[in-house]
Amino acid sequence: MEQTALRGRPREFCVDNALATALRLFWSKGYEGTSLSDLTDAMGITRPSLYAAFGNKEQLFRQALDLYEREKMAYVGQALEQPTARAVAKWFLEGALATISGEREPPGCLGVISSTACGSEAQCIREEVLKRSRVVHEACVDRMQRAIDEGDFTGPANAEAITKYLMAVLQGMSVQAGAGSTRQELEGVVETTLAMWPSK
Repeated sequence: MEQTALRGRPREFCVDNALATALRLFWSKGYEGTSLSDLTDAMGITRPSLYAAFGNKEQLFRQALDLYEREKMAYVGQALEQPTARAVAKWFLEGALATISGEREPPGCLGVISSTACGSEAQCIREEVLKRSRVVHEACVDRMQRAIDEGDFTGPANAEAITKYLMAVLQGMSVQAGAGSTRQELEGVVETTLAMWPSK
């Protein structure tokens, strides 16, 4: 009877708020830099409650990644819908800028932080982040190939190389944001990149 009652008791915390807190912590400290004690302290819950609500640390991180993609990476899908390659690049750059340099959020990109800061013990996390990045990369390659076919670029152009260039700029901006670059400095990177992009 007691066990049944305990099982049926409602949680004494908001799962959505707890997940948002976990996201900010992972975003700030990376996967390996965030301990279970860090998580439970910040989320205001016990380890048994964390396990019951989210599973283990790895499962919690994957849910935090899902939340990050829904709330912070929504600009990616919007970027790919833009009418020209230049508009796609502009939407990507400005969307990333807003995410990595927001005043109320940790600097940098959760995906970049997690893929570069994970050691051998967290290889599965690194692989998960890279797998998700490849999905975005492939979608961008497809969009750039369509732009090439539609005449957005003058002269020879390679969709894979264009995408790698754009992603390199975005990842570089994230690293610089994490290293302390200001929003104004990163805006300069966006403006310079767009100045070098074909005008169409």
